[in-house]
Amino acid sequence: MNDHKIVFAGGCFWCTEAVFQRIEGVESVIPGFAGGTIKNPAYREVITGRTGHAEAVEITYDPNKVTMETLLEIFFATHDPTTLNRQANDVGTQYRSAIFYTSEEQKQITEDFITLLTEKEVFDNPIVTEVKPLDAFYKAEIDHHDYYNQNTQQPYCQYIINPKIDKLKKYYSHKLKST
Repeated sequence: MNDHKIVFAGGCFWCTEAVFQRIEGVESVIPGFAGGTIKNPAYREVITGRTGHAEAVEITYDPNKVTMETLLEIFFATHDPTTLNRQANDVGTQYRSAIFYTSEEQKQITEDFITLLTEKEVFDNPIVTEVKPLDAFYKAEIDHHDYYNQNTQQPYCQYIINPKIDKLKKYYSHKLKST
């Protein structure tokens, strides 16, 4: 298998996981933490904002089935990359917008993509998404894995995640896995 990994932080990892689980060519999506200062942080520590980690997802993808540009397009379309340390009601550095790349090629593609979005004035405000090399990724506790799919009736899922999934279906139906 010719797969690659990249880590996206776009606010709550339940949201980002739910979005990318549905994309053709994405082999796995694992919720966890990246960009912090301590090893093996627990969710209860990360949500305090004191560890420096962002809630993130590690995406393993097949570049023969989905391009890095497509992943970036969906990432930027399904969260607000212009709000510093905030996504809707989720506030704190743990909810920041960030991309943790695993290769120089990913770094260049990401920087070029952000430049394009900026030049085309896609967003009203400047993009504040961090672009950094991945130091370490720590998996979240198992009860955070596949959260949306297991908890669709939860109010957070209905009010925060459902609109992201609806947008994905509306604008990216041709990129979704067949069920």
